Amino acid sequence: MAEVPATRRRQRVLRHPAQVVALGFALAVALGTALLWLPVARRGPGSATFVEALFTAVSALCVTGHVVVDTREHWSTFGLVVILALAQVGGFGIMTSASLLGVFASRRLGLRSRMLTATESRGLNLGDVRSVLLGVVRVSVVVELVTAVLLTSRLFAGYDRTITAAAWEGTFLAVSSFNNAGFALRGDSMTAFVADPWMCLPVVAASFLGGLGFPVLLELRKQFRFPQRWSLHTKLTLVTTVPLLFLGAVFLTVNEWRNPATLAGLDWWARPLAGLFQASATRSSGFNSIDITSMNGGSWLVMDVLMFIGGGSASTAGGIKVTTFALLAVAVYAEFRGEPTVTVFRRTVADRVVRQALTVALASVGVVVVATVVLVEMTRAPLDMVVFEVVSSFATVGLSSGLLVQLPDSGQVILALLMFLGRIGPITLGAALALRERTRLYEYPEGRPIIG
Repeated sequence: MAEVPATRRRQRVLRHPAQVVALGFALAVALGTALLWLPVARRGPGSATFVEALFTAVSALCVTGHVVVDTREHWSTFGLVVILALAQVGGFGIMTSASLLGVFASRRLGLRSRMLTATESRGLNLGDVRSVLLGVVRVSVVVELVTAVLLTSRLFAGYDRTITAAAWEGTFLAVSSFNNAGFALRGDSMTAFVADPWMCLPVVAASFLGGLGFPVLLELRKQFRFPQRWSLHTKLTLVTTVPLLFLGAVFLTVNEWRNPATLAGLDWWARPLAGLFQASATRSSGFNSIDITSMNGGSWLVMDVLMFIGGGSASTAGGIKVTTFALLAVAVYAEFRGEPTVTVFRRTVADRVVRQALTVALASVGVVVVATVVLVEMTRAPLDMVVFEVVSSFATVGLSSGLLVQLPDSGQVILALLMFLGRIGPITLGAALALRERTRLYEYPEGRPIIG
């Protein structure tokens, strides 16, 4: 009789959405690594090293964009297709993609599948998952297709590309942009297009939409003309994302205005465009149109903060998410005012939600600190370079301070682990905390430790 409860407990553990998400990502990483390790995936004789294949697979699936080899020169057409496919799957989310296959196969979702999908697209009701899944496909295809057409047209008309080459690069950039993957077919990313708004702005728009999150996009599509009906999640995402993007663009433009290695060499009208592009990249897209390694220290620090915050929940962006940051900011504001509860947009935020946001943020800080200490001791590199590289990896951004290519294999494996944790960590931790909520039938006497 004792065997039955133990078996049931093991089954419940395996069915926990957070663990299934992590397992799904791990299996996808293993498959991607195996494919990129094949000789056919590498341009030229032989195959890529195991660390090169592993790092690239994790970077693509976790939609980061970090590279240890030149993407276009090192990988064959087969390898590039694998990278693009991993980025697309990573953008959808492993559980979202699995549920989509279930929809097309059986045209119905069971409770377990709905729970798993809700982990990646949290904030949605279980009954809405089927319509949301189909909406995810529509939104993704439309945004990627429009972006691909715009970029292809510009590359064909303005850069002397053949229509085939323009379509391939335009499509690659479009998928990479919307999924905030950061992979480009040029070794210098987007620096060749730094002063071209017809190339930069579609990339900014696609990465911005992908970073809002599917719940927000679907709600805006249905109720764009009725902002008073928007959910609290949508309002928080928008009122946090837009100011962060604007303030980041202004700061980077002003701080780099006289830097001859970044903006000073551009026309005055191109500098704000470059500042906007780079501020947008910190949300998770990971492209760069200027030399990141030559930016001022203050710019690096602000970019660290923007990368750590990231984009919207259930989006293709990384970081702790803007809603987590917004809830913590609102909680601090309420505490300063001496208010007994946290309220925002005439809604009271439950204490447990604030605690979940605090847990996700502090756990993320802990991971970043530990990884920074390890890499500093391993490489003896300057602290600001290490922090930038660690935050960029954990937030799945893909911008580099120049340290990445100097790291030994062990250091690159650590960053790959950070990308994996940064992609699934906040998602699975948030879901696990929500699913472990319970009511206690008693309370201990209140204590008052000294604060400050």
